[in-house]
Amino acid sequence: MPTLSSSQALQAEANAFLEQFKTLLLATVSKDGQPDCSYAPFLRDEQGHLYVFVSELAQHTKNLLTNPRASLMFTAAETDSKNIFARQRLTLETQATFIPRENPDWPAMLDQMEARFGNTIELLKSLPDFHLIRFEVLSGNYVQGFAKAYALDGPKLKVIEHRRS
Repeated sequence: MPTLSSSQALQAEANAFLEQFKTLLLATVSKDGQPDCSYAPFLRDEQGHLYVFVSELAQHTKNLLTNPRASLMFTAAETDSKNIFARQRLTLETQATFIPRENPDWPAMLDQMEARFGNTIELLKSLPDFHLIRFEVLSGNYVQGFAKAYALDGPKLKVIEHRRS
């Protein structure tokens, strides 16, 4: 286990790494076990939950309606990596919740998304097949490079151990 100060530094680094992204890679599984990998723009709230606004026509949304577990991934650009085998990355295991339009959080989150992503959100809000989904982070893995992998816990990405095997 890293020391408390190094754990806090790693936690801050993992959070800063996540904050530099506007999109996430999303892995879901269909009701018949077919894996699907996709992406979506996202927003993160103060509690560390991540939100996407996606169409139910998309396979990932259909998958989440039947199986709310998802894996999210953020990875450094290949051009920014010294070694392609040791790219910096963050993987989060999550539980998805669909936020109904009548929920008081719905307009506030969509307003924040519009501020971040522009007026496309205004159009998407008018489409009935679009859903606001909140991902609660259960656990994760932060990799800085070779032999620098750390297990994480919860939405604040608390470092719980240095993975050595």
